[in-house]
Amino acid sequence: MFNPRCSTFQKPLRQRRFILCMYFVGFMDLFGVSMIVPLLSHHVKSLGATPTVAGIVGSTYGILQLFSSTLVGSWSDVVGRRYSLVTCILLSALGYGLLGLSTNIVLFIVARIPVGIFKHSLSICRALLSDLVSETERPLVMGHFNAASSVGFILGPVVGGYLTEHEGGFYTSSFICSGIFLLNAGLVWMLPWNDTFKKTDLATAKTSKGSSNNIKRKHEDSDHPAWKQCSSVLLKIRALSSSDMWDVFLVRLLMAIAIMLYYSNFSLALEERFALKPKVTGYLISYSSTLGALAGFLVGPVTKLYHNDMSSMLLHSSILTCSLIFLYATAPSVWQVVLCSTFFAISTTIGRTCITDLELRLGGAQASGTLIGAGQSVTAVGRVLAPLLSGFAQEFSPCGPPSLGVVLALAAVLLLILKKPRGAKGEKRHPN
Repeated sequence: MFNPRCSTFQKPLRQRRFILCMYFVGFMDLFGVSMIVPLLSHHVKSLGATPTVAGIVGSTYGILQLFSSTLVGSWSDVVGRRYSLVTCILLSALGYGLLGLSTNIVLFIVARIPVGIFKHSLSICRALLSDLVSETERPLVMGHFNAASSVGFILGPVVGGYLTEHEGGFYTSSFICSGIFLLNAGLVWMLPWNDTFKKTDLATAKTSKGSSNNIKRKHEDSDHPAWKQCSSVLLKIRALSSSDMWDVFLVRLLMAIAIMLYYSNFSLALEERFALKPKVTGYLISYSSTLGALAGFLVGPVTKLYHNDMSSMLLHSSILTCSLIFLYATAPSVWQVVLCSTFFAISTTIGRTCITDLELRLGGAQASGTLIGAGQSVTAVGRVLAPLLSGFAQEFSPCGPPSLGVVLALAAVLLLILKKPRGAKGEKRHPN
C-alpha cells in the first residue's frame, strides 16, 4: 500500500487531474463570457443609449481592468490562489447575474463594475499553473490552457446567438453565464488543493532552499489582517515598478496594439478593398479563431525546437507577425489575405505565450500573480489606445490601421534586437 513506486506515480497523476480541471475552468469561463460579449452593444442600444453613451459605457470595463489587473494579481500572491480565484469567480457571477436584471442603463453600468474589477479568473489560473509546473513544462501547459479557453470563445457566440433569437434571449444568456461561473467556483473550491500542492512543495524543496514555504503561503489562506495584505500588495507592485522589466512590457504593449489594429477594421476593409460580403468575412474570422485555438498545442513542440530559448522564440514570432501584417496591408487579392490570416493566428498565439512565459522567467515565480496582472494591465492600455489610433489611421486609408500596426510591430522587433531579454535560462531581473 505504501510502495514508493505508487507514490511517485500518484504525484504526477494528481497534478495532471488538477491541470485538466484548470483547462475545463478556462474553457467554461470564456464560453460563458463569449455568450455575452457580442450582444452587449446591441443590448445597450435597446436600453435607449446614444452611440456616445454606449461608447462611454463600453470603455468602463476596459478602464476598470486597467487599474485592477495588477492589484488583483498581486493580491492573489498574498492571500493565495484558491481564495482569490473563488472570490473573483463569485463576484464575476454576481456581475453577470445583475446584467440579466439590467432593464435600464444605470443597472447595466452597475452590473459591469464587479466584472470590470474582478474578472481576472483566467489570469489567476495562469499564475496557478505557473506555480504548479516546472519552468520547462510551463510553455506547454500555458499553450494547452490558452487553446482550451479559445475553444470556449469560439463556441460561446454560437449559443448566445441562438438564444438571442428568442424573446428575452440576452437576459437568458446572462443568467446562464452567471450559472457557469457559479459552477466554476464550486469546481475550484472542491479541487484537492492541499494534497496537490503538498506534493509539489516537497518536490520543490529538494531543489530550492526555502521555496517550499513560499509556495505553501501562496496556496493557503492568509491569517494576516486586511491592512497587512494591502501593504504586501503595494510592496509587490512597488518592487515591480522599480524593476528593469519595462522593455518587456513595452514589447507587449507595441505588439498588442499592432494586433488590435490588424483586427480593428478587418471586416470593413475587406468589404471596401475586395467587395467581400460580411458573411464571408465572418467565415474567415471563424477560420482564423479556430486555427488560433489549435495553435496552442504547437507551443510545446516549438519550445523544444528552440531548446527552451524563449527570447529567440519571441523575436522570431514577432518578426513573423510584423511581416504578416505588412503582407495583409498590401494584399492584392483575397487569397493572400486568407494566407496571412492562417499564419497570423499561429504566430500571435505563440507570441502571447512567449511574452507571458518570459515575464515569469525574468520576474521570478514568487510574484507570478503580480507579473501576469501587470501584463494584463499593459494589454488593457492597448485596448484603450488601439481604437483611437485606428480611427485616426482610417481617415487616410482602409489600410491605414494595419500599416500603422506594421510600424509598431517593427518597433517591438527592433527593441527585442537591441535589448534582447536574457530570460532563456531563467535569469531574474528583480528580487522576489
